[in-house]
Amino acid sequence: MTNSPPDGNRRVKNPARLAVLVSGGGTNLQSLLDHFNSPESPVARVTLVISNRASAGGLERARLAGVPTRVINPVQAGEEAAGAEMLEALNAAGIDMVALAGYLKLIPPAVVKAYTDRILNIHPALLPSFGGAGMYGARVHRAVIESGARVSGATVHLVDDHYDEGRILAQWPVPVLPGDTEETLGGRVLKVEHLLYPLAIERFLTGEGDAPVAPLEAFDLIADTRPPAESIGGLNYRIALNNR
Repeated sequence: MTNSPPDGNRRVKNPARLAVLVSGGGTNLQSLLDHFNSPESPVARVTLVISNRASAGGLERARLAGVPTRVINPVQAGEEAAGAEMLEALNAAGIDMVALAGYLKLIPPAVVKAYTDRILNIHPALLPSFGGAGMYGARVHRAVIESGARVSGATVHLVDDHYDEGRILAQWPVPVLPGDTEETLGGRVLKVEHLLYPLAIERFLTGEGDAPVAPLEAFDLIADTRPPAESIGGLNYRIALNNR
């Protein structure tokens, strides 16, 4: 894969500089910190964390890891000013790629334009189902259970000007088990998110293409059970990383 950097004039550094945007506790941020901010990972480093909430737990995770933080609140600053401030922060930090990790605001158009095909998000369902404005956290898992679906999962996708409509890069299916609640299904999906997101970002940056990663045993690992084959339908038991 060859990606032009946001300013179009230089190539991605090695390791790439990654900004993570959070609104909450930041467990997906933690999985990225654990994966990338270690001597063993030459691919990327999380070098900036931005939140729209000063109280977000993800900011403390960043500080404990020695990563600079920034709070940019579009409600207080206004959407256009917040977009300009975010773009200034990303450029000042020399950011190559942006990862959303539980960030609940729409990314400002100026940032999307400057970082076209360089912003990724992870969603706690198998898009294009159960996505869109207002579909996050427990709301997603409640909708999945109420629909009668027997499979949910996690999706990594590119970010555009609309919620959850960017090109899908990777998915990992997770069974919906009898008696599941929002909490139990959400916990099962979150475990998969923590495994999938760092790997998908790494594959995206290194351009390794379509690579099988998650075997049948993934269901045993996550759910301690394997659902009947008919509950899976046409889904494949692997991460499907699209050729770019």
